[in-house]
Amino acid sequence: MKSVAILGGGPAGAVAAEKLASAGMKTTVLDEKLAWEKPCGGGLTYKAYSRYPFLIENDVPKKLVTETCLSAQGAGDAVMKLKRPLVIYSRYDLNRMLLSRAERAGAQIEKDRVLGVNRAPRGWRIRTRRGTLEADYCIIATGARNSLRDFGTAWNAADTMYAMGYYVPAQQDRIDIQFLPHLEGYIWVFPRCGHLSVGICGKGEPAPALRLRLETYIRKKGIDLRNATFYGHMLPALSHASWQRNRVAGDGWLAVGDAGGLVDPVTGEGLYYAMRSAELASSVVLDDAFPPSAKANAYRRLLEQDFTTDLAFGARIAKRIFVGSFLFSSVPARMVQFVRHSPRFSEIIQDLFAGTQSYRDLKERLLKNLNGTLHEAVMNFLFGRLIPKENRT
Repeated sequence: MKSVAILGGGPAGAVAAEKLASAGMKTTVLDEKLAWEKPCGGGLTYKAYSRYPFLIENDVPKKLVTETCLSAQGAGDAVMKLKRPLVIYSRYDLNRMLLSRAERAGAQIEKDRVLGVNRAPRGWRIRTRRGTLEADYCIIATGARNSLRDFGTAWNAADTMYAMGYYVPAQQDRIDIQFLPHLEGYIWVFPRCGHLSVGICGKGEPAPALRLRLETYIRKKGIDLRNATFYGHMLPALSHASWQRNRVAGDGWLAVGDAGGLVDPVTGEGLYYAMRSAELASSVVLDDAFPPSAKANAYRRLLEQDFTTDLAFGARIAKRIFVGSFLFSSVPARMVQFVRHSPRFSEIIQDLFAGTQSYRDLKERLLKNLNGTLHEAVMNFLFGRLIPKENRT
């Protein structure tokens, strides 16, 4: 029987383990933490739970968010009722659920730290604190802080964004997103089960400056930080050039999720791509039509066909989305205004939130709707103030 070692027990590693073990492959997951809390994650888009219905059809505590508020300097607020809710878990509960599914499928779950990975006569020899393990294949699912330098994406500082914030013992029902001047990123207030995540993610700005922006926002909003816990986390945010040379696979190994840099460079969303890359990697490992020497290229092609080409395009436009200008104002400010005044534009943003709008098709869709959207926005803005709502036709 062929065997695979999965290095990392987060969502990517757990999904890969379930797929491989279900197919009868001897599967071992190695992770020194296993299920753990991660204050800045846990949100699943419609794109994720429609592809993987078990993410919503279960008894695990979760929160369905149906409203979000977008804000930008000089544009005020725009509240959207989400037609397709965002599903939010505690990361501990989500990881535990995914690992339990893998274990029920037959995967062996070991709480152990990987110290090194070396070639063996039959595949790989993995050294851990408890001993050694041999396997025919390795799946690298170690997350963004991958200590295995010869495996997974090899990014530099320009290929990362930093997320930091507070785990706040408070409640609210909606998501708040605040765009800031001259920042390739945003502030969020994210409702989770039993608490809020109040944080900021940004690219190209040092951590102390990001924290100052966040704490200025927190003071203005009157958010109480008593008993709050601070956190910080690095996320992959590959540049367009780095996507072209991204190291996601090699002879005998495939990288999934954050370890492969597979994160949306605009939103920082990674859970869907973690699970989807795990599914694709598992299909390649199991497919005997690909000899071992061909599996790395087969995995790269599947990723390109599925989502990495689109994410690479997103990396090309990310900076323009956050710090570009349009009609004598910032793009985020115009976006907030259009969401508030134009149902057509709001529909596009809804689809971006749901994960169903690709970046490659975004320009064409905007151009197709631009004249109507601008007409809608201007008419609503001008006449919405002049004509009482009950008298409009």
